[in-house]
Amino acid sequence: MDFSFLKNYYMFFLEGAKITLLLAILTIFFGVIFGILLALMRISHNPILKTISAAYIEFIRGTPIMVQLFIVYYGLSFIGITFPDINVLGSSFPDLMAGVTALSINSAAYVAEIVRAGIQAVDKGQMEASRSLGLTYFMSMKSIILPQAIKNVLPALGNEFIAIIKESSIVSIIGIHELMYNTDMVRGNTFKPFEPLIVTAGIYFIITFSLSTIVRTLERRLKTSD
Repeated sequence: MDFSFLKNYYMFFLEGAKITLLLAILTIFFGVIFGILLALMRISHNPILKTISAAYIEFIRGTPIMVQLFIVYYGLSFIGITFPDINVLGSSFPDLMAGVTALSINSAAYVAEIVRAGIQAVDKGQMEASRSLGLTYFMSMKSIILPQAIKNVLPALGNEFIAIIKESSIVSIIGIHELMYNTDMVRGNTFKPFEPLIVTAGIYFIITFSLSTIVRTLERRLKTSD
């Protein structure tokens, strides 16, 4: 195998990796926030909120992410939602936001089920005890239940975050210059169909392995603090 093309094209991989990390960070941020909200709706005593949350989760988990991406990509402009047309690391900002939105919508459904399982694993007596001390339901959930739930499901959340990084490659089909998109550009320019993919696989591995290490370290520290 010949990797001599790297001296001319290494920046394509680095720029693509930057976009991939940006997508992952934004998706994790919005996905976790929306996912926690969906989880709280799912376990609430309000039948309307429970139904909305359950329907959303089942629909998102039951449809391909590519379909969701196209719905968001074409749907935002269809309903009049536009973003300033500026350049972000070589990618169009509207396209980037469409990718983040689609990935966040998808991730939130899975995060919601993970968080819901974590909340339900916490002893119900803790909620009753906190309410008896005068805390509201919201305060009890925020200060007592959710921290324990997140701690319990941290490994599962870590796996979801890793999945987000790998699934972010799907946004290359709408022209976002993330790692996979730039890899295809290198393959086309160098007429090397195989070697650029090996480089890309190595970069994805470095990113996901680093995240896995961080999650395991955090998990050990949380166990030590018990």
